[in-house]
Amino acid sequence: MLAFTRDALLAHELPAADAELAAKQMIEADLTGFDAHGIMRLGNYCNWIKSGRVNPKPNIKVLQRSPATALVDGDDGIGHLVMTYATNLAIELARSSGVGWVGARNSNHAGAAGIYPAMAAAQGMVGIYAAVSTMNHMALWGGAEALLGTNPIAIAIPAGKEAPVVLDIATSVSSFGTIRQHLARDEPLQEGWVLHSKTGSPITDPKKVDEGVLLPIGGHKGSGLALMIGLLAGVLNGAAFGRDVVDPSAPGNTATNTGQFVIAVDVSRFIAPDVFAAEMDRHLKDLASSPTLPGFESIRLPGADRRKRRADRSVNGVQLSAPLRKQLDDLAARLKLQPLGERS
Repeated sequence: MLAFTRDALLAHELPAADAELAAKQMIEADLTGFDAHGIMRLGNYCNWIKSGRVNPKPNIKVLQRSPATALVDGDDGIGHLVMTYATNLAIELARSSGVGWVGARNSNHAGAAGIYPAMAAAQGMVGIYAAVSTMNHMALWGGAEALLGTNPIAIAIPAGKEAPVVLDIATSVSSFGTIRQHLARDEPLQEGWVLHSKTGSPITDPKKVDEGVLLPIGGHKGSGLALMIGLLAGVLNGAAFGRDVVDPSAPGNTATNTGQFVIAVDVSRFIAPDVFAAEMDRHLKDLASSPTLPGFESIRLPGADRRKRRADRSVNGVQLSAPLRKQLDDLAARLKLQPLGERS
């Protein structure tokens, strides 16, 4: 999967180092179980490059920088490259100043949100990431017009021997990636995911999702959270928000100007890292071993399953659906690449 993704990006004229890094970040989503943001998106990314909407050779640069903040211009590059650059810069700022907040403009879809704060957690830091989604599928609470994205937020907190706590969520009840998966498998949506914009009735046919709006988590609270993320990742960075958001799959080659931000926090500025790691482990064990309600077999901590899935899939591989394999075979034929199924 890594080699196939890299080769597909090379075929679209990405420099070798960029193709390698972008492939690594894309497939990290599949390894950790966020399949809706992994290789299933490769065809879309390739189409966006081909259309001219995504720049295969971006000059990613810092527009403004202070001891603890920076603003990055992604030059319309693949979002995985832009946000890896921004995250590394946030970690660098946090090492010197205790905290680093880096915003990005002129970026694109960057895959699974949890990848970037997890990079900070791997350095013993707390990481936070949020983004304006590349398409608007939600309305402000009570509204019927889709002016908000399913704007994701992810937070990663390192531990000791226990898995880092990694929360990676959309601000909608269902991410649009999950709805895409239901569409590909011709499976109905659950009631409570999408409401029809005119009738207010539930939409369960994934083919009709464009006739409605996705519902936020927690009612007005999730709507408010999506709004705040949009303002901080979009407006604060000079990136697209609201009616300015450009659907990358729409006709034309207008840049999306996607906005994101990432924050890194140096744990050592608050508590000795070894003490923090031990305390994290103690509390996580307490939480995981606490009594469960009837109908629940165990307590699920954000990040624990992520670590297990990554270990399992790294050894045993990733299950790909038949429609996705067909999609990737078609992409291989178009690009004259060795099909995924023929690679050892």
